[in-house]
Amino acid sequence: MSYLETFEWFSRDLEGMSLKDIPQLLVRFYSKSESLPQNYADKLDARALNNTRHAMTDVVFFNRVPKVGSQTFMELLRRLSLRNAFDFHRDHIQRVETIRLAPADQMNLASMVSAYTPPAVYVKHVCFVNFTQFNMPEPIYVNLVRDPVERVISWYYYVRAPWYYVERKQAFPDIPLPDPAWLKKDFETCVLRGDRECRYLEGETHEGIGDHRRQSLFFCGHSDFCTPFNTVGALERAKRAVDQHYAVVGILEDLNSTLTVLEHYVPRFFRGASRVYWDEVDRFTRINRNLFKPPVSEEVKDIVRANFTREVEFYNFCRQRLHRQLLALRLPDTK
Repeated sequence: MSYLETFEWFSRDLEGMSLKDIPQLLVRFYSKSESLPQNYADKLDARALNNTRHAMTDVVFFNRVPKVGSQTFMELLRRLSLRNAFDFHRDHIQRVETIRLAPADQMNLASMVSAYTPPAVYVKHVCFVNFTQFNMPEPIYVNLVRDPVERVISWYYYVRAPWYYVERKQAFPDIPLPDPAWLKKDFETCVLRGDRECRYLEGETHEGIGDHRRQSLFFCGHSDFCTPFNTVGALERAKRAVDQHYAVVGILEDLNSTLTVLEHYVPRFFRGASRVYWDEVDRFTRINRNLFKPPVSEEVKDIVRANFTREVEFYNFCRQRLHRQLLALRLPDTK
């Protein structure tokens, strides 16, 4: 079995597993991994895998991706701010939410976040901002990702949910309501009919404030190179940002691993996160839940997935990185 095949097997088995069972899974992992590099275990060093040590200020910057459980995660951070004594800040609701910023706006954002008295957390829907480019101290970057096809389905129905427009109308009364036919159109019809909204073409660029089809855009950054859909260049930039800057990128489908890694890699802010979450899991899982989202057939999902190859690769990259970070915590010299 190749290394990649072995890691995929390990990743699937790890999801949802309790922490007490992980050591036994590790034994199985290494016994299967005849093709692993001889020095692979040496590379699983928790310190080397933790970019928190590069941070120049005790401020967490959570540039949250939409529809990955980020509102739940934001509420968890709000709770933890009371428990762990840090300040919680978030961006206010905007009429038009711009996720890609001009250099001057990036600098203003970095300056504002850097001015917070540490320890502090700041939360905003925005693409990755490299603070050091503007001579600002590097914060502790964290984020979440989700299966990209499930996420794009969630986004499709989120912007059609009745309560979404009620909230928008309350905040901005002059916003016009959308066409009822658009609101009623289901995702399967949109895909099978080939509507522009549901065509995911490589290299295509969406004009306007941002491309919410892709979570990799939130890691790639603000460059024009990041805007074409499903391209190798955007993928590699996003991977590089995760590797070089992010302390933890969690996985919505594997919250056990996500919370455990956050507690160990960013303990100042996430101490007790698992207990806080699981003690009130029913409350957390109800946050921003969309009851108006109908099921989508696997056949339609497969059609979409065929055009999301780089998004799927990015998701798997983040998932494997998270699992390496968790593995490193289980090694004798990193306990």
